[in-house]
Amino acid sequence: MHRFEGRVALITGAASGIGQATAVRLASEGATIAALDRDETGLATTAELVAATGATLQLVACDIGDEQAVGRAVANVVDAHQRIDTLINLAGILRSCHSHEVTLEEWNEVITVNLTGTFLMTREALPHLLERRGNIVMAASTSALAGHPWMLPYAASKGAILAMTHTLAVEYARRGLRVNAVAPGGITTPMAANVRLPEDADFSLLDRISPVDEFRGPETVAATIAFLASDDAAHVNGEVVRVDGATLA
Repeated sequence: MHRFEGRVALITGAASGIGQATAVRLASEGATIAALDRDETGLATTAELVAATGATLQLVACDIGDEQAVGRAVANVVDAHQRIDTLINLAGILRSCHSHEVTLEEWNEVITVNLTGTFLMTREALPHLLERRGNIVMAASTSALAGHPWMLPYAASKGAILAMTHTLAVEYARRGLRVNAVAPGGITTPMAANVRLPEDADFSLLDRISPVDEFRGPETVAATIAFLASDDAAHVNGEVVRVDGATLA
């Protein structure tokens, strides 16, 4: 398939996990990739993987919580390619602890990256996406759909991203923009692997948020994102697609 020939996809969180897998997937389908992340070492790995597909790649080092840096990053992508057809907001961080122990610093850290960063990227890219009648794919989470213990700031940020998705889809539909979200769960990523739950956590609470079949890799989510970003999903707008192996949440 070459669903993205001639299109430019700006992907945040592209240094690892779902972001990296999505960059490779869209590159394999002909997209020009602008891979954005603050992890320059991870971006170098993404560059190698995308290069193997033969696609054009631009690496963009950026902290999406920095308003000025986001403005420069989006401008650099447009300067390089004269367009943005798809914005895929995948950058995010996860912290876990008992909700009554969350510090304001920890709360602000997660909200700044996951929510404010997504807002800033979306705001800066919107004029260019509207020119192209393009689309946005947001990274929500099953934590936004049901209670995930020990992940209060993360779940709050992802719930807000769902609200953003629905709002933008309605506001800009008549101008040709589509906005959808994926809600992953049970996906093996570096971020998930580094989660450290409280020592006294009741691990039976995890049964309701584990996949019924098995944990799967980030390429599973990348395939769904590729569909939502493509013309195959031309009549899909304001939707949230769970990619979670049928969790019981």
